[in-house]
Amino acid sequence: MATSSESKLQLVHRHVRAFPDFPKKGILFRDICPILKDPAALTAVTDLFEEHVRKNHPQVDLIVGLDARGFLFGPLLAQRLGVGFVLVRKMGKLPGSTVSVVYDLEYGKAEVEVQEDCVAPGQKVLLIDDLLATGGTLYAACELMKKQQADILGCMVVIELKELNGIDKLKPHQVFSLLQY
Repeated sequence: MATSSESKLQLVHRHVRAFPDFPKKGILFRDICPILKDPAALTAVTDLFEEHVRKNHPQVDLIVGLDARGFLFGPLLAQRLGVGFVLVRKMGKLPGSTVSVVYDLEYGKAEVEVQEDCVAPGQKVLLIDDLLATGGTLYAACELMKKQQADILGCMVVIELKELNGIDKLKPHQVFSLLQY
């Protein structure tokens, strides 16, 4: 199984492109679009997340995906696990009663929300996104789940940018990343 997981990780790694100076000078952008374009790479990502969850979190009720790229990986994983999927959206994008959290950006503030009835108190949730950079959005999503009285099992990302130390902001929550740069 380890060899299979290693080959899947290598496949995923080969499908991440780096774009220097995007979206601004000094940033090395990690592009996941080639993963989405290649069925084998996308399957590998889903397989690796599924293996992690089944091994480490046998009792999960919901996968919670962050706007917008968490929406790409989360539903695939939720379907594999036979559990529901919940959207964390940017403010103003969800109908009905919502609960929101304001969080700090590098230059300002932002707000994310969930539908008020999306998570019942005590439900076991795993949060998923494509990338962990500074951790602000994932932290805000964790705060939303706390407001909903969910039991946060951990966070999962395809890519972690280690030099930005986003994982520190998410403590005490565990973060599982497929790739680290």
